[in-house]
Amino acid sequence: MVTTPALEVSGLWVMADEAPILRDVSVTVGQGQFLSVIGPNGAGKSTLIRSLAGLETPNRGEVKLDGTPFAQISKRALARRISYVPQADARVLPFSVRAFVEMGRFPHLGSWASFGADDVDAVDLALARTDTLHLAGRFMQSLSGGERQRVFIAAALAQGGSYLLLDEPTTFLDYRHQMGILELLERLHKTEGLTIVTATHDLNGTVAVSDSVLALREGQVAYHGAAAEVYSRERLEGIYSNRFDLISTAGRDVPLVVPARNGR
Repeated sequence: MVTTPALEVSGLWVMADEAPILRDVSVTVGQGQFLSVIGPNGAGKSTLIRSLAGLETPNRGEVKLDGTPFAQISKRALARRISYVPQADARVLPFSVRAFVEMGRFPHLGSWASFGADDVDAVDLALARTDTLHLAGRFMQSLSGGERQRVFIAAALAQGGSYLLLDEPTTFLDYRHQMGILELLERLHKTEGLTIVTATHDLNGTVAVSDSVLALREGQVAYHGAAAEVYSRERLEGIYSNRFDLISTAGRDVPLVVPARNGR
């Protein structure tokens, strides 16, 4: 599939306490593409997602949006085009669902501007797109984990951008809500044409519906290519240092991935 570059990462190095988190990472995400970033814990997945959102300042290298370096784009302008959903945590958010989603409109408001009709419409549409309109009057702390994750995505969509970045969006969710989030992302990608980049451990769900995969290991690119090509024992074992069984099942284009005991 030939796509126009949307997000371009070139020679990215990110350090923490003089230790490299990302080491010379380069990747291009085409417009309308769905990229999954995989790898073991500590590989640099979250740091890469935050770098793509403009929330990390690289020590070396650069990130470009539609050919323009992030350094030449204001934070407000960047937030109007790129939405970021962080990892879920246990914080209690003292807001109603509608008030929380309204926060997604802040990049479009001036210092003293109040909500206008366009902002109200954008919030209503974001709630509708995520099937959370019926939750608008509820408070965030009253929601289930799956409902709350949908609201986080709604707030990101309310920003109005066409690039959606997510950090492990199905973590801590039960199977039903995992599938609900996956179906939502697939719809946003295939039906609405959003460019989606997500860090994930979900080899059997999220990766299976992605266009391409970037695998990180110790901050470096271990694989970048078609999602279907990541499903080999040798490749997965090289990424995760663990054995895997690959099981073919009816109705799936790719095998199920099952971690195996290394001592077997």
